Amino acid sequence: MNNALQQTIEALAREKGIEADVIITAIEDAVLTASRKYYKSDENLRTKFNAETGQVELFAVRQIVEEVTNAATEITLTEAQEIYGDEAETGMEIEFPKPTDVLGRIAAQTAKQVIFQKVREAERENIYAEYSPRVGEVINGLVKRFESGDIIVEVGRAEAQLPRREQSRAENYTTSDRVRAVIKDVNKNTKGPQIILSRTDPVLLIKLFEQEVPEIYDGTVVIRGAVREAGDRAKVAVASRERDVDPVGACVGMKGTRVQAIIRELRGEKIDIVAWSDDAVTFVTNAISPARVQRVSVVDEVERVVEVVVEDRQLSLAIGKKGQNVRLAAKLTGWKIDIKSEEEKRREVEAVFDELGAEPAPLSVPGLDAAMVEKLNAAGIETVERMVSATATELGEVLGMSEGAAEALRQDAEAATMAAGGAVGSGTTEAAQQEGIEPLTAPAPTPVTPPPEPHAADAEPAETPARETGAAQATTGEDGNTADQTADTDGDGGAAAEPTDEDGNTPGETPDD
Repeated sequence: MNNALQQTIEALAREKGIEADVIITAIEDAVLTASRKYYKSDENLRTKFNAETGQVELFAVRQIVEEVTNAATEITLTEAQEIYGDEAETGMEIEFPKPTDVLGRIAAQTAKQVIFQKVREAERENIYAEYSPRVGEVINGLVKRFESGDIIVEVGRAEAQLPRREQSRAENYTTSDRVRAVIKDVNKNTKGPQIILSRTDPVLLIKLFEQEVPEIYDGTVVIRGAVREAGDRAKVAVASRERDVDPVGACVGMKGTRVQAIIRELRGEKIDIVAWSDDAVTFVTNAISPARVQRVSVVDEVERVVEVVVEDRQLSLAIGKKGQNVRLAAKLTGWKIDIKSEEEKRREVEAVFDELGAEPAPLSVPGLDAAMVEKLNAAGIETVERMVSATATELGEVLGMSEGAAEALRQDAEAATMAAGGAVGSGTTEAAQQEGIEPLTAPAPTPVTPPPEPHAADAEPAETPARETGAAQATTGEDGNTADQTADTDGDGGAAAEPTDEDGNTPGETPDD
């Protein structure tokens, strides 16, 4: 009997992963509970497991006192000495054996329930003590069964629960499938599995990167943030502690081998790996990838709001499917992102300028003092444009001056308006005269110079003044012929040749007979 009970206790302890003493204590408590229900007395009962006989012994405990007030739990010193001799002293406890074979079937069933309860409690305490320090750790398990959409996973000797809310919608499992998940929580509930697993938590993504990327495992590359929408897209921000190590390249791996392994584990989930930066503008620019950003401006430092402008054709890519890309970028950076296209931003700027241009110019005209401005405002002339449109008579009546002075003020106002807004042309553009180029004009008629009167037969021809050395200049008529020509002086500075008539004589000479 001893060996059989002892072997049963040891086998149960190994199966449940608890100590044999825990099971023995559970048996003692079970017999004690059953005995109290059977005897229904006020006695102080106590049970003890006898390892030699393999029996659970039951005792009624009484305390030795001078005067008995409760006969069920106390005994006088005289009665105790009669039983145990002079060794009995006041304050000692005496155990009186009571039979257990009379407990019956109901008491045995109660004892069985108590034993199971105590064993379960001990088992749950062990599971909590084992797995509570492992929260955030990735473990492997086998799909055991399904319960209302939740998956019960067998992990070692314990059972874990993968709730529906923690499952990726891109994944489907069947019984005996292998599952890799992260421990999200360990509780002490009396019902259901204590270990809660997750396949959607960003911690799973971080742990997978630690397993696949040695630089992350040894601390050279640090993951500064990770966000996910399980089954669709994830974003990871990484930074390097060494200048020579590219954090993004280390995570991607040769030809993408490292990140592809993680993508396969997550059933095709897209992963954007971006470089982390302590500068908000740079970090937001990186986080919006794969879209290309034109510019990022901080709108509010306190509320952490930024405005991102992208090309028109990049707007849909930057926003993502149902706003997924910009939503993940906002979660990753911690900034509220207002994303706009270039066309939308241009329209906003133009609207602002239109509002500014539509505002009337205040009365600021040379020659107007504060008193005149008040008079004009009182008469409803509050802007320069209104003053320009008013007549001199009207201005003179309002300001109490002559029409000439009023007209001068009105012209000053008009000049101020033109200076501020710029003159408006008639639409005709005149070509500007370039320096050094004569304008093309109609040729003037060439005057005919009559020959001079001869003074004497041997008169010398008048010397032609020497001109500067340069290119010959000619004025041409409409037919292109040269009307008058002046040749350059020869090389030795002599007089230039004079023109001759049809007979070859110089004008002013007498022809020979």
